[in-house]
Amino acid sequence: MAESETLLEFPCDFPLKIMGKREDSFAQTVAEVVQRHAPDFDPATMEMRPSSKGNYLALTCTIRATSKLQLDNLYRELSSHPMVKVVL
Repeated sequence: MAESETLLEFPCDFPLKIMGKREDSFAQTVAEVVQRHAPDFDPATMEMRPSSKGNYLALTCTIRATSKLQLDNLYRELSSHPMVKVVL
C-alpha cells in the first residue's frame, strides 16, 4: 500500500478531537478553522468536555470528510494553531 493511500472510504463521517486551553474564543476559533475545510460542518454539533480541573477543553467535531487531502490540511491548520494543544 502506498503512503498516500488510506483505509478510509470517502465521503465518510470523521470525528476530530481537538484539545486546548479553556479560553472564551477557543470553541469558536476551532469551529471557524473546521468550517474552512468542511463548509457543511454545523458548529451546533460540536461536543465540548472540560478537563477535570477545568483548565482545558476537549472538542469533538464530526465532519463529512471528502478526501485524505482535506483531512491532512485540516489537521495541519489545527495542529499549527497557537490555541490548540492536541489534535486526534
